[in-house]
Amino acid sequence: MTTEPNFTVDAEGPLTEDRARWAADAVRTAADAIEHAIQGKRRVIELVLATAIAGGHVLLEDVPGTGKTALARALAKSMHGTSSRIQFTPDLLPGDVTGITVYDQKQGVFEFHAGPIFANVVLADEINRASPKTQSALLEVMEEQQVTVDGRTHPVGNPFLVIATQNPVEQAGTYRLPEAQLDRFMIKTSIGYPDDAAMMRILQQVTRTPEVPTVMNIGTLTQLQQFSRVVYISPLIAEYISRLVEASRRASEVRLGASVRGALSLARMAAAWALVAGRTYVTPDDVRELATGVLAHRIILEAEAEFDGVTAEAVIGQILLDTPVPQENGTA
Repeated sequence: MTTEPNFTVDAEGPLTEDRARWAADAVRTAADAIEHAIQGKRRVIELVLATAIAGGHVLLEDVPGTGKTALARALAKSMHGTSSRIQFTPDLLPGDVTGITVYDQKQGVFEFHAGPIFANVVLADEINRASPKTQSALLEVMEEQQVTVDGRTHPVGNPFLVIATQNPVEQAGTYRLPEAQLDRFMIKTSIGYPDDAAMMRILQQVTRTPEVPTVMNIGTLTQLQQFSRVVYISPLIAEYISRLVEASRRASEVRLGASVRGALSLARMAAAWALVAGRTYVTPDDVRELATGVLAHRIILEAEAEFDGVTAEAVIGQILLDTPVPQENGTA
Protein backbone atom coordinates (compact mmCIF):
# COMPACT_ATOMS: atom_id res chain seq x y z
CA MET A 1 0.00 0.00 0.00
CA THR A 2 1.43 3.36 -1.00
CA THR A 3 0.82 6.78 0.48
CA GLU A 4 -0.37 9.18 -2.21
CA PRO A 5 0.34 12.90 -1.94
CA ASN A 6 -2.83 14.65 -0.81
CA PHE A 7 -1.72 18.25 -1.19
CA THR A 8 -0.05 20.56 -3.63
CA VAL A 9 1.86 23.59 -2.46
CA ASP A 10 3.08 26.77 -4.06
CA ALA A 11 6.81 27.27 -3.52
CA GLU A 12 6.00 30.76 -2.22
CA GLY A 13 3.00 29.72 -0.14
CA PRO A 14 2.77 28.82 3.55
CA LEU A 15 2.92 25.34 5.03
CA THR A 16 -0.25 24.54 6.95
CA GLU A 17 -0.54 22.43 10.10
CA ASP A 18 -2.55 19.80 8.20
CA ARG A 19 0.15 19.46 5.58
CA ALA A 20 2.86 19.19 8.24
CA ARG A 21 0.94 16.44 10.04
CA TRP A 22 0.46 14.55 6.77
CA ALA A 23 4.20 14.88 6.08
CA ALA A 24 5.11 13.55 9.55
CA ASP A 25 2.74 10.59 9.06
CA ALA A 26 4.30 9.81 5.66
CA VAL A 27 7.82 9.87 7.10
CA ARG A 28 6.80 7.76 10.09
CA THR A 29 5.22 5.16 7.80
CA ALA A 30 8.37 5.04 5.64
CA ALA A 31 10.60 4.70 8.72
CA ASP A 32 8.42 1.85 10.00
CA ALA A 33 8.83 0.07 6.66
CA ILE A 34 12.62 0.53 6.58
CA GLU A 35 12.88 -0.83 10.13
CA HIS A 36 11.88 -4.21 8.74
CA ALA A 37 15.42 -4.36 7.32
CA ILE A 38 17.35 -2.18 9.82
CA GLN A 39 16.48 -3.07 13.39
CA GLY A 40 16.94 -0.66 16.28
CA LYS A 41 18.28 2.30 14.25
CA ARG A 42 15.27 4.60 14.13
CA ARG A 43 17.21 7.84 14.46
CA VAL A 44 19.61 6.97 11.62
CA ILE A 45 16.67 6.01 9.40
CA GLU A 46 14.93 9.31 10.14
CA LEU A 47 18.15 11.24 9.47
CA VAL A 48 18.53 9.57 6.07
CA LEU A 49 14.88 10.23 5.24
CA ALA A 50 15.26 13.87 6.31
CA THR A 51 18.36 14.19 4.12
CA ALA A 52 16.42 12.82 1.15
CA ILE A 53 13.63 15.32 1.86
CA ALA A 54 16.18 18.14 2.08
CA GLY A 55 17.65 17.09 -1.27
CA GLY A 56 21.06 16.19 0.16
CA HIS A 57 23.40 13.20 0.38
CA VAL A 58 24.63 11.05 3.28
CA LEU A 59 28.15 9.96 4.24
CA LEU A 60 28.19 6.89 6.50
CA GLU A 61 31.48 6.27 8.26
CA ASP A 62 31.09 2.82 9.67
CA VAL A 63 32.73 -0.58 9.98
CA PRO A 64 31.67 -3.35 7.57
CA GLY A 65 28.57 -5.40 8.29
CA THR A 66 26.38 -2.81 9.99
CA GLY A 67 23.64 -2.70 7.36
CA LYS A 68 24.65 0.15 5.05
CA THR A 69 23.65 -1.71 1.88
CA ALA A 70 20.44 -2.92 3.47
CA LEU A 71 19.55 0.63 4.45
CA ALA A 72 19.98 1.94 0.89
CA ARG A 73 17.95 -0.89 -0.62
CA ALA A 74 15.21 -0.64 1.99
CA LEU A 75 14.89 3.12 1.41
CA ALA A 76 14.51 2.62 -2.34
CA LYS A 77 12.03 -0.23 -1.83
CA SER A 78 9.90 1.77 0.62
CA MET A 79 9.32 4.52 -1.93
CA HIS A 80 9.10 2.31 -5.04
CA GLY A 81 12.28 3.78 -6.42
CA THR A 82 15.36 2.38 -8.10
CA SER A 83 18.60 1.62 -6.30
CA SER A 84 22.15 0.71 -7.31
CA ARG A 85 25.37 -0.18 -5.55
CA ILE A 86 28.82 0.86 -6.70
CA GLN A 87 31.77 -0.92 -5.09
CA PHE A 88 34.60 1.61 -5.21
CA THR A 89 38.02 0.08 -5.86
CA PRO A 90 41.41 1.55 -6.88
CA ASP A 91 40.91 0.46 -10.52
CA LEU A 92 37.39 1.90 -10.85
CA LEU A 93 37.16 4.46 -13.67
CA PRO A 94 34.91 7.56 -13.86
CA GLY A 95 33.01 5.98 -16.76
CA ASP A 96 32.21 2.99 -14.55
CA VAL A 97 30.23 5.39 -12.38
CA THR A 98 28.68 7.88 -14.78
CA GLY A 99 28.42 5.81 -17.95
CA ILE A 100 30.15 5.94 -21.32
CA THR A 101 29.43 6.80 -24.95
CA VAL A 102 29.63 3.80 -27.30
CA TYR A 103 29.64 3.85 -31.11
CA ASP A 104 26.80 1.82 -32.64
CA GLN A 105 28.18 0.47 -35.92
CA LYS A 106 24.75 -0.57 -37.23
CA GLN A 107 23.14 2.84 -36.66
CA GLY A 108 26.30 4.82 -37.29
CA VAL A 109 25.77 6.95 -34.18
CA PHE A 110 27.20 7.29 -30.69
CA GLU A 111 24.92 6.08 -27.89
CA PHE A 112 25.18 6.88 -24.21
CA HIS A 113 25.15 3.86 -21.91
CA ALA A 114 24.10 5.06 -18.46
CA GLY A 115 26.15 4.01 -15.46
CA PRO A 116 24.92 2.91 -12.02
CA ILE A 117 24.70 6.53 -10.87
CA PHE A 118 21.35 6.73 -12.68
CA ALA A 119 19.11 5.57 -9.82
CA ASN A 120 17.00 7.17 -7.11
CA VAL A 121 19.18 5.78 -4.30
CA VAL A 122 22.86 5.11 -5.03
CA LEU A 123 25.10 3.31 -2.52
CA ALA A 124 28.72 4.33 -3.10
CA ASP A 125 30.41 1.63 -1.02
CA GLU A 126 33.88 2.36 0.40
CA ILE A 127 34.11 5.55 -1.62
CA ASN A 128 37.57 6.35 -0.26
CA ARG A 129 39.07 3.28 -2.00
CA ALA A 130 38.70 4.85 -5.45
CA SER A 131 41.23 7.23 -6.96
CA PRO A 132 40.64 10.98 -6.64
CA LYS A 133 39.85 11.10 -10.37
CA THR A 134 36.99 8.63 -9.94
CA GLN A 135 35.80 10.33 -6.75
CA SER A 136 35.60 13.62 -8.63
CA ALA A 137 33.15 12.04 -11.10
CA LEU A 138 30.55 12.40 -8.36
CA LEU A 139 31.04 16.15 -7.86
CA GLU A 140 28.76 17.34 -10.66
CA VAL A 141 26.04 14.76 -10.19
CA MET A 142 25.81 15.28 -6.42
CA GLU A 143 25.47 19.03 -6.78
CA GLU A 144 23.42 19.41 -9.96
CA GLN A 145 21.79 15.97 -10.44
CA GLN A 146 23.23 15.63 -13.92
CA VAL A 147 26.16 13.96 -15.67
CA THR A 148 28.16 15.44 -18.53
CA VAL A 149 29.84 12.88 -20.82
CA ASP A 150 31.53 13.87 -24.07
CA GLY A 151 29.98 17.32 -23.90
CA ARG A 152 26.40 16.08 -23.50
CA THR A 153 24.42 16.52 -20.27
CA HIS A 154 22.22 13.73 -18.94
CA PRO A 155 19.93 14.37 -15.92
CA VAL A 156 19.78 11.58 -13.35
CA GLY A 157 16.22 12.42 -12.30
CA ASN A 158 14.58 13.30 -9.02
CA PRO A 159 14.64 12.25 -6.24
CA PHE A 160 18.34 11.45 -6.17
CA LEU A 161 20.23 10.41 -3.05
CA VAL A 162 23.82 9.22 -2.69
CA ILE A 163 24.63 7.18 0.41
CA ALA A 164 28.42 6.87 0.50
CA THR A 165 30.32 4.74 2.99
CA GLN A 166 33.87 4.63 4.23
CA ASN A 167 35.59 2.38 6.74
CA PRO A 168 37.20 4.40 9.57
CA VAL A 169 39.36 1.47 10.71
CA GLU A 170 41.07 0.03 7.63
CA GLN A 171 42.90 2.87 5.86
CA ALA A 172 45.47 0.94 3.81
CA GLY A 173 45.05 1.61 0.10
CA THR A 174 42.51 4.39 0.56
CA TYR A 175 42.35 7.97 -0.73
CA ARG A 176 41.10 10.63 1.64
CA LEU A 177 38.06 12.45 0.27
CA PRO A 178 38.94 16.01 -0.79
CA GLU A 179 37.26 18.89 1.00
CA ALA A 180 35.18 19.76 -2.09
CA GLN A 181 33.76 16.23 -2.07
CA LEU A 182 33.05 16.19 1.68
CA ASP A 183 31.30 19.54 1.41
CA ARG A 184 28.72 18.04 -0.94
CA PHE A 185 27.49 15.58 1.68
CA MET A 186 24.72 17.20 3.67
CA ILE A 187 25.32 15.05 6.73
CA LYS A 188 27.83 12.56 8.04
CA THR A 189 26.66 9.90 10.46
CA SER A 190 27.03 6.20 11.28
CA ILE A 191 24.71 3.25 11.80
CA GLY A 192 26.69 1.48 14.50
CA TYR A 193 26.07 -1.90 16.05
CA PRO A 194 22.54 -2.82 17.20
CA ASP A 195 21.66 -3.08 20.88
CA ASP A 196 20.90 -6.44 22.51
CA ALA A 197 17.15 -6.34 21.82
CA ALA A 198 17.64 -5.46 18.16
CA MET A 199 20.34 -8.11 17.82
CA MET A 200 17.95 -10.76 19.12
CA ARG A 201 15.32 -9.73 16.56
CA ILE A 202 17.92 -9.91 13.80
CA LEU A 203 19.02 -13.40 14.83
CA GLN A 204 15.43 -14.60 14.96
CA GLN A 205 15.02 -13.53 11.33
CA VAL A 206 18.28 -15.13 10.16
CA THR A 207 16.51 -17.78 8.05
CA ARG A 208 14.34 -15.33 6.11
CA THR A 209 14.92 -12.08 4.29
CA PRO A 210 12.87 -9.21 5.78
CA GLU A 211 10.30 -7.91 3.31
CA VAL A 212 10.22 -4.12 3.10
CA PRO A 213 6.76 -2.89 2.09
CA THR A 214 6.35 -0.11 -0.45
CA VAL A 215 4.54 2.63 1.47
CA MET A 216 5.02 5.69 -0.73
CA ASN A 217 5.81 6.62 -4.30
CA ILE A 218 8.29 8.99 -5.89
CA GLY A 219 5.58 11.66 -6.04
CA THR A 220 5.16 11.51 -2.27
CA LEU A 221 8.86 12.17 -1.67
CA THR A 222 8.80 14.99 -4.21
CA GLN A 223 5.85 16.49 -2.35
CA LEU A 224 7.74 16.24 0.95
CA GLN A 225 10.70 18.02 -0.65
CA GLN A 226 8.38 20.84 -1.74
CA PHE A 227 6.98 21.13 1.78
CA SER A 228 10.45 21.32 3.34
CA ARG A 229 11.29 24.32 1.16
CA VAL A 230 8.52 26.38 2.76
CA VAL A 231 9.14 25.42 6.40
CA TYR A 232 9.51 28.71 8.28
CA ILE A 233 13.01 29.69 9.42
CA SER A 234 12.85 32.86 11.51
CA PRO A 235 15.51 35.58 11.22
CA LEU A 236 16.76 34.70 14.72
CA ILE A 237 17.22 31.03 13.73
CA ALA A 238 19.02 32.08 10.54
CA GLU A 239 21.28 34.35 12.60
CA TYR A 240 21.95 31.48 15.02
CA ILE A 241 23.05 29.24 12.12
CA SER A 242 25.27 32.02 10.80
CA ARG A 243 26.92 32.48 14.23
CA LEU A 244 27.61 28.75 14.52
CA VAL A 245 29.25 28.63 11.10
CA GLU A 246 31.26 31.78 11.79
CA ALA A 247 32.42 30.34 15.11
CA SER A 248 33.69 27.24 13.30
CA ARG A 249 35.98 29.51 11.27
CA ARG A 250 37.31 31.39 14.31
CA ALA A 251 38.02 28.38 16.52
CA SER A 252 41.71 28.14 17.41
CA GLU A 253 41.84 24.41 16.61
CA VAL A 254 40.44 24.91 13.11
CA ARG A 255 42.44 25.64 9.95
CA LEU A 256 39.42 25.78 7.64
CA GLY A 257 35.89 26.31 8.92
CA ALA A 258 32.48 25.43 7.52
CA SER A 259 31.55 26.88 4.13
CA VAL A 260 28.49 28.80 2.99
CA ARG A 261 27.24 25.50 1.58
CA GLY A 262 27.53 24.15 5.13
CA ALA A 263 25.30 26.92 6.47
CA LEU A 264 22.74 26.31 3.73
CA SER A 265 22.85 22.57 4.40
CA LEU A 266 22.23 23.10 8.11
CA ALA A 267 19.23 25.33 7.35
CA ARG A 268 17.76 22.90 4.82
CA MET A 269 18.37 19.91 7.05
CA ALA A 270 16.77 21.69 10.02
CA ALA A 271 13.72 22.49 7.89
CA ALA A 272 13.39 18.84 6.87
CA TRP A 273 13.89 17.73 10.48
CA ALA A 274 11.10 20.06 11.59
CA LEU A 275 8.85 18.54 8.91
CA VAL A 276 9.68 15.03 10.17
CA ALA A 277 8.45 16.19 13.58
CA GLY A 278 5.24 17.56 12.04
CA ARG A 279 6.09 21.24 12.56
CA THR A 280 5.82 24.14 10.16
CA TYR A 281 8.79 25.99 11.67
CA VAL A 282 12.38 25.36 12.77
CA THR A 283 13.36 25.58 16.44
CA PRO A 284 16.82 26.15 17.96
CA ASP A 285 16.75 22.53 19.15
CA ASP A 286 16.49 21.35 15.54
CA VAL A 287 19.67 23.25 14.70
CA ARG A 288 21.52 22.07 17.82
CA GLU A 289 20.56 18.44 17.21
CA LEU A 290 21.86 18.47 13.63
CA ALA A 291 24.83 20.85 13.83
CA THR A 292 27.48 18.24 14.58
CA GLY A 293 26.40 15.86 11.81
CA VAL A 294 26.12 18.66 9.24
CA LEU A 295 29.19 20.76 10.10
CA ALA A 296 31.87 18.52 11.66
CA HIS A 297 32.98 16.82 8.42
CA ARG A 298 33.31 20.21 6.71
CA ILE A 299 36.04 21.64 8.96
CA ILE A 300 39.77 20.96 8.80
CA LEU A 301 41.68 20.92 12.06
CA GLU A 302 45.13 22.31 12.68
CA ALA A 303 47.82 19.63 12.67
CA GLU A 304 48.70 20.38 16.30
CA ALA A 305 45.09 19.94 17.37
CA GLU A 306 44.80 16.58 15.58
CA PHE A 307 48.05 15.46 17.20
CA ASP A 308 46.59 16.37 20.60
CA GLY A 309 43.53 14.17 19.92
CA VAL A 310 41.05 16.96 19.22
CA THR A 311 38.17 15.88 16.97
CA ALA A 312 35.95 17.95 14.69
CA GLU A 313 32.91 16.69 16.59
CA ALA A 314 34.37 17.97 19.85
CA VAL A 315 35.02 21.39 18.30
CA ILE A 316 31.43 21.71 17.07
CA GLY A 317 30.19 20.52 20.46
CA GLN A 318 32.15 23.27 22.21
CA ILE A 319 30.86 25.84 19.74
CA LEU A 320 27.30 24.78 20.55
CA LEU A 321 28.03 25.30 24.25
CA ASP A 322 29.61 28.73 23.71
CA THR A 323 27.09 30.18 21.25
CA PRO A 324 23.99 31.75 22.84
CA VAL A 325 20.73 30.03 21.88
CA PRO A 326 17.88 32.23 20.54
CA GLN A 327 15.13 32.63 23.12
CA GLU A 328 12.23 31.85 20.81
CA ASN A 329 10.47 28.79 19.40
CA GLY A 330 10.89 29.75 15.75
CA THR A 331 7.22 30.33 14.98
CA ALA A 332 6.15 32.98 12.53
